[in-house]
Amino acid sequence: MRPGPTPGRTPSSRAAASSRVAGPSEAVAASDWEAAVAAVRGAGLDDEVQLICHVNPDGDALGSMLGFALGLRRLGFTRLRATFPGEFDVPEPYRALPGIDLLVPEQQAYASPALTLIFDVAAESRLGGLASLLDGGSRVVVLDHHASNTGFGDVALVDPGAAATSVVADELLSRLGVPLDAEIAECLYVALTTDTGSFKFVRSPSVHTLAARLIATGISPAAIARRTFDTRPFGAMKLAGEVLGRALLDPAAAGGRGLVWTYATTADLERHGQRPYVLDSLIDPVRGVAEADVAVLVKELVPGEWAVSLRSKGGVDVSAVATALGGGGHRLAAGFTAYGTPDDVIAEIRPLLDAHLT
Repeated sequence: MRPGPTPGRTPSSRAAASSRVAGPSEAVAASDWEAAVAAVRGAGLDDEVQLICHVNPDGDALGSMLGFALGLRRLGFTRLRATFPGEFDVPEPYRALPGIDLLVPEQQAYASPALTLIFDVAAESRLGGLASLLDGGSRVVVLDHHASNTGFGDVALVDPGAAATSVVADELLSRLGVPLDAEIAECLYVALTTDTGSFKFVRSPSVHTLAARLIATGISPAAIARRTFDTRPFGAMKLAGEVLGRALLDPAAAGGRGLVWTYATTADLERHGQRPYVLDSLIDPVRGVAEADVAVLVKELVPGEWAVSLRSKGGVDVSAVATALGGGGHRLAAGFTAYGTPDDVIAEIRPLLDAHLT
């Protein structure tokens, strides 16, 4: 049996309503939307469906994936699992997300699902061992908004103009005839707010219109913001002071537009009894330095290996910088994995900033 639209709502009418609100981006061809809908409807309600997001998942990755999973549950799918590669460590701010019961360690992912849906992943390398699912018989649909996406999967819904992957997820749910409820909306809202810096980094009215639709389901933006952005352990505050205190300013970098950077080690985390997710928000105060266009946060994963976050106020295309170093992202926000010491990492980045001025 193939899933049909939710009673009382047709796919065409809901998709039209969504298009009036925000409109699907022309970056995704109509044929790709149709192929994605066909892939979902081609799976039986009792078939295994695997949802995957990227390693070290953030709010957009988890929120988009779980929100979409809840939409599939509303359509009647009964065998759903969501996961991500690497250590099964869900950041504290996202542990209360609706649909968290669907999340399993990667070792418990379906080995041969009928359908695989991948969220917020720009390249197969971000899937770790789960990339093996791409070589099986599963139909693979990718939902993403990174301009650096490599176009993998059977169907790629990649919209670089979307503020978050949740925008793409919402559009596909529309086309499947899934009406919003408070649980789906909470997941998508968390995704939207985390990837837009609480709407600081978007200009499109459609993003705020989408937020209004999500809020209209009854969710509490204040409660979500408090849990997601404004609640951290005391040790995390002490750690932040230490990491920010070692920041360095290089005013001559990026063609004289300035670079500010700092780093955090696993020893820092251990000393303050903290988990890696508490470091993610530290890029924001670093980004706020008035004398620098570019901000960099270098976070140790294991000895000698670093996750590097880059931000720009507009003077440098940091996506091009990250792509040149094996990563990717957006013009103003990107990242990559590096090796060596923090000084080695900055030595790699610095000449590329001059090469990618905007």
